[in-house]
Amino acid sequence: MNQHALSNDPAAIISADKAHVWHHLVQHKPFETVDPRIMVEGKGLRVWDITGREHLDAVSGAVWTVNVGYGRKRIADAMAAQLTKLNFYAGAAGNIPAAQFAEMLTAKMPGLDRVYYANSGSEANEKAFKMVRQIAHKHHGGRKYKILYRERDYHGTTIANLSAGGQEERNAQYGPFTPGFIMVPHCLEYRRQDGLTDADYGRRAADAIEEVILREGPDTVGALCLEPITAGGGIITPPQGYWDRVQEICKKYDILLHIDEVVCGLGRTGTWFGYQHYGVQPDIVTMAKGVASGYAAISCCVTTNAVFEQFKDDTDHLSYFRDISTFGGCTAGPTAAIENMAIIEEEGLLENSTTMGAHLLSNLHALMDKHAVIGDVRGQGLFAGAELVTNRGTKDPLNEKQVGAIVADCMGQGVIIGATNRSVPGFNNTLLFAPALIATKDDIDEITGAVDKALTRVLG
Repeated sequence: MNQHALSNDPAAIISADKAHVWHHLVQHKPFETVDPRIMVEGKGLRVWDITGREHLDAVSGAVWTVNVGYGRKRIADAMAAQLTKLNFYAGAAGNIPAAQFAEMLTAKMPGLDRVYYANSGSEANEKAFKMVRQIAHKHHGGRKYKILYRERDYHGTTIANLSAGGQEERNAQYGPFTPGFIMVPHCLEYRRQDGLTDADYGRRAADAIEEVILREGPDTVGALCLEPITAGGGIITPPQGYWDRVQEICKKYDILLHIDEVVCGLGRTGTWFGYQHYGVQPDIVTMAKGVASGYAAISCCVTTNAVFEQFKDDTDHLSYFRDISTFGGCTAGPTAAIENMAIIEEEGLLENSTTMGAHLLSNLHALMDKHAVIGDVRGQGLFAGAELVTNRGTKDPLNEKQVGAIVADCMGQGVIIGATNRSVPGFNNTLLFAPALIATKDDIDEITGAVDKALTRVLG
């Protein structure tokens, strides 16, 4: 199935795209002489573009979203049935799939109880930030308003989310930013911060967060927002002891722990949520992408009852959470999410993510043995990265053009991989892998085989 009969004229579609569509994260100057890529069909891990060319998608829709793979008729049918019954009613009222999915979701998240629906990861994180700020005003005299975020983490594309964004190049030219967001150091063991040379690096990296809290004043800090595994900043898995110490610090200073699971949630790392690898108990968890695997737009901001109860003081007419997400009232999202979760359970995709993730890391380590340009391999489940360097001793990053050439070579072979993209100045040098949770051993071998060939061709 390498060629598909297209119901539309490809030339007309390409012309309309070039004339009218503003693509995401893309410089459009080249489209003056070359055509944009237009995808038309997907099945499993495979996608076909408008020219009929087949690709193995190793990044789940380019931004790590299609966790259960393409072409799930079951999800589409459930959505169609719901949409003809009730497509939308604003979130000030409830609906049946929203209630059902909230119950299913919180059952997977012991200690968390309340689900606030929205339509994107950026929006879910914005809700969390607003909750923290409102709690500061209602219960702390406005003092605990500061929100800490981590270098290299990414939480979304709005101005407030960029204010909490630890990727300098993503933030460039979009300031001035929202005040009250404070950065803490990253925890990438491969590139330890100056002075952090202890064997117990994980706890020391977390101690650096406490140092920021003490500098700012604990009575001014309301929340700490972290990805369980830093995603677009280079697939940074936390070192041993890091999360234990983070939890201690948050409890010590009465700081809400907000974990951003937009990428890692719903099985990507081999557990329902990435934080569940590390034994921590968050106060707020945000998620999007894999919640419905891209079949519908949905995100969730999930909180403890302790957070929720702080908005129930009706002696103040402003005390409730005065927020709305228009499309948080769409019924398609929770309907798709119900089927998505059922597929993950019925097909054992958490276990597959763990097993195939181990195979992916094994293959990448084998490539590291063969190619000196791979300085570090890291990941969890079907979420992995290979950092490329010019010299393993000095760890000098491979330049972006060469990294891009490797990605392009894989694309030429029919395998779509990713790379850190205009995120951290000088360190956009990590190849990224996040195939759908249905990936097989043969799929993994095809992905890493393409990388092997690309490294040889591009770098010799």
